[in-house]
Amino acid sequence: MNELELIPHLFRTEYRKIISVLCKLLGIAHIQTAEDITSNTFLLASETWGQKGIPANPTAWLYTVSRNKTLDLLRHNKIFNETISHELNHSKASNEEIEIDLSNKNIYDSQLQMMFVICNPCISTQDQICLSLNILCGFGSEEIADAFLSNKETIYKRMRRAKEKLRSEKIKIELPPQAEINKRLETVLTTLYLLFSEGYYSISKNTILRKDLCIEAMRLNLMLTENEQTNTPSANALLSLMCFHSSRYEARTNQNGDLILYEEQDESLWDKELIRLGEYYLNQSSRGDQLSKFHLEAAIAYWHTNKPDTTEKWENILQLYNKLLRIEYSSITALNRTYALAKANGNAEAIVEAEKLNLTDNHFYFTLLGELFKDSDSKKAKLNFQKALLLAKTNSDKLTIQRKIEKC
Repeated sequence: MNELELIPHLFRTEYRKIISVLCKLLGIAHIQTAEDITSNTFLLASETWGQKGIPANPTAWLYTVSRNKTLDLLRHNKIFNETISHELNHSKASNEEIEIDLSNKNIYDSQLQMMFVICNPCISTQDQICLSLNILCGFGSEEIADAFLSNKETIYKRMRRAKEKLRSEKIKIELPPQAEINKRLETVLTTLYLLFSEGYYSISKNTILRKDLCIEAMRLNLMLTENEQTNTPSANALLSLMCFHSSRYEARTNQNGDLILYEEQDESLWDKELIRLGEYYLNQSSRGDQLSKFHLEAAIAYWHTNKPDTTEKWENILQLYNKLLRIEYSSITALNRTYALAKANGNAEAIVEAEKLNLTDNHFYFTLLGELFKDSDSKKAKLNFQKALLLAKTNSDKLTIQRKIEKC
């Protein structure tokens, strides 16, 4: 790997580790300082390695330089030095007394603790996702803007607002007490769930970025299951859900990035190892008597990895949707349940239930109605598909619906 490939790779894998350690050392109030030190380290690497060549151990080089830059700041900036001394309860903050621990354990612990800091409910969900992508995953503002179909300035403002809120609330970088972990963990898991969804369901054409979002959400989720304090049934259930969905990732789109519907997917492209992992984490999630929405969604995703379609399969999915709606109602879940109802009990019953939802601002609603009427009333099917076409936002959805209209 040459310098042009290595530095972006290391930025993605090591930036999050270095900044988490420095934030933990300096405190959340100095998150910008930690970012500056880390960014300057990579800038120096780009300049130095281009002139002198790549060092024997590039990762160790980055850690050494970031450590030295931090110590220089503490040594030469008196005001900053005194502030850190007070916050760290040191009588004198010198490079001899303050240890910058870049051990694997501290790097791991720091990232886990930062996850809980960033997913603090004092900042909005969208801001949590942006900050998670930036600090925990190493994504730049342009990449995040691409993922959200937004612009760089809006994303930058979101991150700045979130950091300022964390500073003003004086949030400590630490795992909450064990009694509080389950309460706070729900927020963390929800953020990771939304982060994964941004990748899996994103309408961005950047397929590499979309896949990276899913991988990063899974990496962070895996950290939770590897830690005794956060290895809860819900964390395992969410990781199981991610594995099942990711197993069908390559089969969901064609070479042009257009969506391939579930019924038309090539099963040979499904990742059997991810399905096996999904089953493993689903079994792990059954410990205790907790039943979360992640358990139910993971179980639904499990049944979707089973082909061919059978009545038993769709009856199981239907019952899982019934339970999910009782735990947390959403119109999209209700719409998905209607599809399962059609598969289990027939289109006529599903049409009655679907029309009760009356989701007239949702193109998926009219697409489903079109499918349900397709075999019994082609005119109604075509009318619903036409309504769906008017509401569809992406070219991929429009092409899919247009093909359905032509078939009518």
